[in-house]
Amino acid sequence: MVKVTNEINPVLSYSYMAVLVPVFLLTDYLRYKPVLILQSLSHVSIWLLLLLGTSLLEMQFMEFFYGITMAARVAYSSYIFSLVPAAVYQRVASYSRSSVLMGVFTSSVLGQMCVSLGRVSYWTLSAVSLGFVTFGLLLSLCLPWPKRSLFFNQARLEEERKEAAQSELARMKPGNEKDGSVAAQGSNHKSPSWTNSVFVQMLKELKNVVKVPSLRLWSLWWVFNSTGYYLVLFYVHILWNKVYPATENKHVYNGAVEAASTLLGAITSFAAGYVKIRWNLWSELVIGLITGAQAILLLVMGVTNDIWICYVVYALFKGFYQFLVPIAIFQIASSLTKELCALVFGVNTFLATILKTIVTLIVADKRGLALDVHSQFFVYFFYFTLLTVIYLSCSAFIITCHYRNQRAVEETTEEVAIATELSPMTTAASEGTTAHNGTTIKT
Repeated sequence: MVKVTNEINPVLSYSYMAVLVPVFLLTDYLRYKPVLILQSLSHVSIWLLLLLGTSLLEMQFMEFFYGITMAARVAYSSYIFSLVPAAVYQRVASYSRSSVLMGVFTSSVLGQMCVSLGRVSYWTLSAVSLGFVTFGLLLSLCLPWPKRSLFFNQARLEEERKEAAQSELARMKPGNEKDGSVAAQGSNHKSPSWTNSVFVQMLKELKNVVKVPSLRLWSLWWVFNSTGYYLVLFYVHILWNKVYPATENKHVYNGAVEAASTLLGAITSFAAGYVKIRWNLWSELVIGLITGAQAILLLVMGVTNDIWICYVVYALFKGFYQFLVPIAIFQIASSLTKELCALVFGVNTFLATILKTIVTLIVADKRGLALDVHSQFFVYFFYFTLLTVIYLSCSAFIITCHYRNQRAVEETTEEVAIATELSPMTTAASEGTTAHNGTTIKT
């Protein structure tokens, strides 16, 4: 158990951070399909190592391939969006998210039924999983290859359009063939500058994100809260095994809990779409209250010895996070273009991965503090508590400033109204107009 906590699991965070940026860039440059195939190959490698591997090094390689699989998830969503028009993006995103959640829910339920009712061994379940991911690999080989992507190939297509337009103009103006040829030669000799590429231009635009309060807030939430969320997900099964070291498979209900928490997360994500409040005023307060609730849940998980309490608390913790995810996506995406939105989410994920790696290195790795799993959950409790204090402090400041400004506006309005009532000359002037002969005509 100590080796799993301090030597095997940390490899996932390190590999994820190492391959995230290369995979993000290659996904767009290679137009998605090769990265989807790489993800499928990594899936197959994971289950082969789980079935056949026994040594510490083999388990560390398994976590390495798991990191590649997680990093390559960006190719899945990008690939889908590259195949459909922008008018149906929202519907496609809904279908995609629902299919993923339904897959997690179905596999969790079936796995739990096989373990509890059929007394199927974990080895057999792993073999079945290997069969499914192998089928997924075959499907990825049959996927169509998109002709466009968001960054690199989009710029290439733009250059091709410009060249075609220039050649068309040259044919329309035969008298200016010399000028046209000179212009064409100039454009050909002018090597494409890296600083003028679409990708670099969007990188320059990222500095505008920190200037927009809502983008800044939800991007920071994405970085800090997703870090804590995924650290809990990586180590919660170890905690369950520590709290209740079941000797018989039929008494383990981890699959059922994952199914229930996934279903709760889907419900809260759906409910988040119907929450209508002034997010520019109440965002910090909502985030602070939910983060505070998550901190309390982590404290309960760290101190309880009842596995059922752990199960319920974990489901609630996961549901709270899933409630804020679609809100964060909407708040970020509604203010950005499609290309810049993808880049912002990629940068947020990368920063979260760096922070997660740092926390893992300090808290869990054997080269750091090498804390046991209960102590790690106390660290996560203090982490979420600190975030709660920051969010609520910012909320108190913003709400106070808002109501002070509102009160000042109301006082100014009252002063203007009183001044108007105390100005009879203004009233008399507004009641009539003067004719050309000097008489006053009532209006």
